[in-house]
Amino acid sequence: MVWFDEATLRPLVPQVIGVLVRRGADFAAAEDAVQEALVDAWRTFGDGDGAGHAPRDLKAWLVTAAWRRFLDVVRAESARSRREVAVDAEPEQGLTEAVDDTLHVFFLCAHPALSPTSAVALTLRAVGGLTTRQVAEAYLVPEATMAQRISRAKRTLSTAALDRPGDLATVRRVLYLVFNEGYTGDVDLAAEAIRLTRQLATLADDPETSGLLALMLLHHARRPARTEDDGTLVPLAEQDRSHWDTDLIAEGVAVLQAALAKEQRGELQLQAAIAALHADARTAGETDWRQIVAWYDELLALTGSPVVRLNRAVALGEADGARAGLAALAEVDPGLPRHRAASAYLHEKDGDLATAARLYAEAAGLATNVAERTHLVRQAARSNQGLSG
Repeated sequence: MVWFDEATLRPLVPQVIGVLVRRGADFAAAEDAVQEALVDAWRTFGDGDGAGHAPRDLKAWLVTAAWRRFLDVVRAESARSRREVAVDAEPEQGLTEAVDDTLHVFFLCAHPALSPTSAVALTLRAVGGLTTRQVAEAYLVPEATMAQRISRAKRTLSTAALDRPGDLATVRRVLYLVFNEGYTGDVDLAAEAIRLTRQLATLADDPETSGLLALMLLHHARRPARTEDDGTLVPLAEQDRSHWDTDLIAEGVAVLQAALAKEQRGELQLQAAIAALHADARTAGETDWRQIVAWYDELLALTGSPVVRLNRAVALGEADGARAGLAALAEVDPGLPRHRAASAYLHEKDGDLATAARLYAEAAGLATNVAERTHLVRQAARSNQGLSG
């Protein structure tokens, strides 16, 4: 019987890397050593033959194995001999139990010297504990390509000043990038992002990080109703809400309420508040659009974002009528992505089907993915059908 599995090992990976980095290993060497230790663990215990000899403290075992792997490399290079002696003399227990290094590794993976793409790949590998193959499959690139990407990221960290790691805002951006990739390959990146954000929220005790977790949970709760069997997008108003995950919604709302109670509102908390109002409505017709507009007003005042301004125009069209929405949309840059789709929707709502059909068709031509393009083409066809009918 296998005494541990992937779910047991993965949360330990960043902790063990953090211990090695704190002992003096550079990030790249630490990450390599931990991967070798994981292989050693599977060889020693993974097939069940070693189950009777399983260590009581798996993290301590991995730290010891990884540190020995690291020292083997150091000795081979005839370097860092003083550090070897000093660290070998330290008591093992204090290093593995006294400090949780996961947060530090989160920050290292979001180092300012790394590109967002590299930060995402390294986070999934070093914090998420995914293999290079799993990360490659999730992003639909060859394993060799992803291996090069991760290697470049580690080389960057090996020459970067680690006194300036990433901050919480950068880590949150990285995790949201992971979440938005959704599901590809054999790894559910949305679920993985939620798992890592739960971990980060526990470590950081920060209301905006809790806001990100709430936002992810509320969006993820609608996932089963978001597409048809053929992958076609289903607009929010047309989704079968009986398929929404009510447990995730309840958890997301609870996390959000606790964050808002700290009176340190940020962009992610406000986005989550809007998502919560959508989730709270039993039907599309029961949506509290006036409250959503109020949240968008606060979000716009905080960020000044053109995307927020566009979304607010659509919400205003629901709350005060299509004409009000179109007037607000006229103040938004027409070159903004989704501007034509939003304008098409509001014109359709106002009864101008000819303009709606034209704008839907134009929006479809600008769509960046097949599902969105298919949806917009169908909307254009529906508007044209309404004209002929």
